[in-house]
Amino acid sequence: MTTIPVNGMVHHQTTLELEPKDLFDYSKRSQWLRAAVLGANDGLVSTASLMMGVGAVKQDIRAMILTGFAGLVAGACSMAIGEFVSVYSQLDIEVAQMKRDFNRRDIEVAEADGLPNPWQAAAASALAFSLGAMVPLLAASFIKPYKVRILVMAGAVTVALAVFGWLGAALGRAPAVKSTIRVVVGGWMAMAITYGLTRLIGAKGLH
Repeated sequence: MTTIPVNGMVHHQTTLELEPKDLFDYSKRSQWLRAAVLGANDGLVSTASLMMGVGAVKQDIRAMILTGFAGLVAGACSMAIGEFVSVYSQLDIEVAQMKRDFNRRDIEVAEADGLPNPWQAAAASALAFSLGAMVPLLAASFIKPYKVRILVMAGAVTVALAVFGWLGAALGRAPAVKSTIRVVVGGWMAMAITYGLTRLIGAKGLH
């Protein structure tokens, strides 16, 4: 209840005290989890596509594993750097806005209460990408026969795509079946296109 004097008269204004903090925290956690799922999906699809592409022209298991590992390291570094720059830019904007709207004490409280952390975001992105990339690497690491290796890797990637698609739908409150199908089909398209184009270029005798 707030008392407001107007022209000598007292008016009472009722203020509803909302507590959006819990809702905000839940939303923030959901966004982080969804970003982690998307990062893992990127690592899964890009690494599997690279390994499929190399496997299209070279059946050597060592070449496929080295390619997958290089893709994991390069992708994780790229994700970490990109996320660091993006979140740091967001942090600069939020701090500048708070400096215009609040005093220094309010800014210190807000920083302690949970402004975005660029280092944390970079580490989370790199970790999520690496976890996704490990799926095709582990699936192909211990199988020497070429055809069996390709089939096992494709099967493992398909299962992981379905899981990531379902998790993304659950966190985003989207239809699970449609989302899962889109993710699986998209991943298969990426692998098929990479495999086909690399095999075509390899067949043309690129030197």
